[in-house]
Amino acid sequence: MAEIFITRKVFRHVIDMLEKEGHTIDINDTDRILPARELVERAHGKAGIVCLLNDRIDSSVMDELPSIKVISNIAVGYDNIDITGATERGIMVTNTPGVLTETTADLAFALLLGAARRIPEADQYTRAGKFKNWQLMQPHMGVDIYEKTLGIVGMGSIGQAVAKRAKKGFDIRVVYYSSSRKESAENEYEAEFVEFDKLLAISDFISIHVPLTENTKHMFSSQEFKKMKHTAILINTARGPVVDESALAEAIKDGQIRGAALDVFEEEPSVHPELMKLKENVVLTPHIGSASIETRLRMAKMAARNMVEGLKGNRPPNLVNENASPF
Repeated sequence: MAEIFITRKVFRHVIDMLEKEGHTIDINDTDRILPARELVERAHGKAGIVCLLNDRIDSSVMDELPSIKVISNIAVGYDNIDITGATERGIMVTNTPGVLTETTADLAFALLLGAARRIPEADQYTRAGKFKNWQLMQPHMGVDIYEKTLGIVGMGSIGQAVAKRAKKGFDIRVVYYSSSRKESAENEYEAEFVEFDKLLAISDFISIHVPLTENTKHMFSSQEFKKMKHTAILINTARGPVVDESALAEAIKDGQIRGAALDVFEEEPSVHPELMKLKENVVLTPHIGSASIETRLRMAKMAARNMVEGLKGNRPPNLVNENASPF
């Protein structure tokens, strides 16, 4: 059997699953992100690494870990891992797709609601003892969302789950821009495919659901914000660098758009200081898109199963780089 390094604190179920297969587990049983040197030292001689999306595993790390056969990422995205480098070295990389679709869509819609109705601000106002009486012109009046237009950028599984909530729950008009047409979403949710610039121009809310690539980095920056409605609200539960945070802060301060709700950030865990200063019409959450107990446990178990199968010499259920293995 093999030795496995787990880079961060995980559910006990995961350790039990791996130990049941006879593997020896070494774990960084804290929430501290290990720097590259320490990660290499802890993973040296191991056959597998179970990691999180903010563990950076690049070619320089892999060069010092020739014994690694499987890297199991507890996340859908895997931009934290050099996939090309792993493939060249015959290292299998796996992820946890599908399991967090509904939960992340829930969070995206919660952020939309929270920003539109200014719920976090109203909560703080109430807690501060400022709610003295009901007023017609209350200080935290928001905007309606029913019968508005929601623009979805990236119509994958999460984007379609958001479309379902929008159309069936709130009778929102759904438009979308994606790398390919999604006829099932068009038929079921009356979603309309539009070009990116048109989506920017007509959407009251824009929800981002694209992966981070060279093409999507800063997909939303100064020029895009200028094309949006002054009343628009931007929601990002995808990847932080898709949005230029400095430009976003300026756009909100200048009134180019109404506000934003972000669950991901360019330099996590840091948040752009100008965004932090914006107390109105901006909602910030600490990357909790999949953070329900049920979903995170399913993700962790899936990662463990990927590791078990890979180390057995089988094709892991969620293999990212097919060319890294003989399967």
